[in-house]
Amino acid sequence: MILLSPEQHTEYQLIDTGGFEKLERFGSFILSRPEPQAIWDKSMSEKEWADKSSAVFKRDKNSQEKGQWVSQPDMPDRWVMQYRSGPLHLRAKLALSSFKHVGVFPEQATNWDYIAKKVKQIPEDKPNVLNLFAYTGLASLAAKASGADVTHVDSVKQVINWSRENMELSGLDNIRWVVEDALKFVNREVRRGNQYNGIILDPPAYGRGPDGEKWLLEENLNEILRLCALLLKKENFFFIINLYSLGFSALILENLIKAHFGDQINHEFGELFIPDSFGKNLPLGVFSRFSDQKV
Repeated sequence: MILLSPEQHTEYQLIDTGGFEKLERFGSFILSRPEPQAIWDKSMSEKEWADKSSAVFKRDKNSQEKGQWVSQPDMPDRWVMQYRSGPLHLRAKLALSSFKHVGVFPEQATNWDYIAKKVKQIPEDKPNVLNLFAYTGLASLAAKASGADVTHVDSVKQVINWSRENMELSGLDNIRWVVEDALKFVNREVRRGNQYNGIILDPPAYGRGPDGEKWLLEENLNEILRLCALLLKKENFFFIINLYSLGFSALILENLIKAHFGDQINHEFGELFIPDSFGKNLPLGVFSRFSDQKV
């Protein structure tokens, strides 16, 4: 089991964590928002946090997820952030959403680099990559920028539109967009006999499909992994899954991967984290990834 943290961010910084919050810099703007795993004390004072923050997310009293941002006058509703790593140059629109998210998960940068590397290692003209629960599409962009044909699946049309904006900002085109429940899409692809060189999953703990389909991680994860094992090609392949759910450990993922994909020579699993500027390591989910290409 390993710990992974991105190393190439120049436009993102985790400044401080604690008191169930995190203070982050995205480009030129510093945001304060809830973080349920930051149960320790803050290193900076409350006044320092307040003085630095361009915007602060305040939860609604009757909701664990929804809320509103309280912003300084110079804080825009939308702005653009870049990610550069070797030949990879991605640009993404960020926005202050009512669910505290801003459109990018910085800890995933280590997986964007992995995707770019694995796509380039596959000895095929245009490897085909499937991104499920794909959100605003940075993983899709990493695959596309590296030469893959990409199918991007998400159940929310507005998020697909956001992903399309990110594609255009990054100077890319021709990603296949699918607005559909991920489990329903995978079932249909298996029936059609389709297969992919790369599969990426980032499923939420809970969600709804466009037709009201119910997704519960603990009930549906085993089934979607069983189907993904049928969709993944038997050679020239890679696979990545990320989970951000307090009830799931990396060992659960390891067991699921072995059950459906067998023992993989290049299998890595563990936790993603980002250190703040005071040396506190913030855990940000568990992952599993493997490939038949060289490490």
